[in-house]
Amino acid sequence: MIFSNNTTTMTSFTQVTVDAKANVYFDGKVVSHTVHFADGSKKTLGLIYPGSYHFGTAAPERMEIIAGDCKVRLDGSSDTNTIEAGSSFDVAGNSGFTIMVEEGICEYICSFLPS
Repeated sequence: MIFSNNTTTMTSFTQVTVDAKANVYFDGKVVSHTVHFADGSKKTLGLIYPGSYHFGTAAPERMEIIAGDCKVRLDGSSDTNTIEAGSSFDVAGNSGFTIMVEEGICEYICSFLPS
């Protein structure tokens, strides 16, 4: 797992296409929208409400926390790390992670990385 304190996280995007239909997980406790870029890449922008949620990954991902905070544990690890707004973590492809929000709402940008 790679953690970084990103002070240059993008919080707005131009010349993109956004899927209006939301990606809704865990009975609405995690909700995101997919953003498509002209170069063919995509990101999801979302909200995570209090709770603990496990996600599997097909492709490598970078999760940037833009508001709130969370705790993260990668599959196969016993370590739990706190991630605050302005920080990010990477997850390998064909893997997974558990993300936990204790209070408030955690806002994120998920980037799908090259394999």
